[in-house]
Amino acid sequence: MKYIIRILFIAIIILICIGYYFKNSGDHSTGDKLVGIGILASSFILMPIFIYHRWKNKKIKDYMLTEENLKKMRDYEANRENNN
Repeated sequence: MKYIIRILFIAIIILICIGYYFKNSGDHSTGDKLVGIGILASSFILMPIFIYHRWKNKKIKDYMLTEENLKKMRDYEANRENNN
């Protein structure tokens, strides 16, 4: 999965760079289309795949503010203050 993400990232960067090359060489409409496609691909293809890859096999409950987690945070802060 991480190789797919890397390949997509590099392809999107290359697409955006090619778009700016076309814009600088005078073909603004093609350059704008390529840059736009690159930005849309990074937003709607690359980012969801990256988020899925980073969050799979994680416990959502560990990141939520439940009473249990609040108690753990308070205990941690109390232990930190006692050690100083």
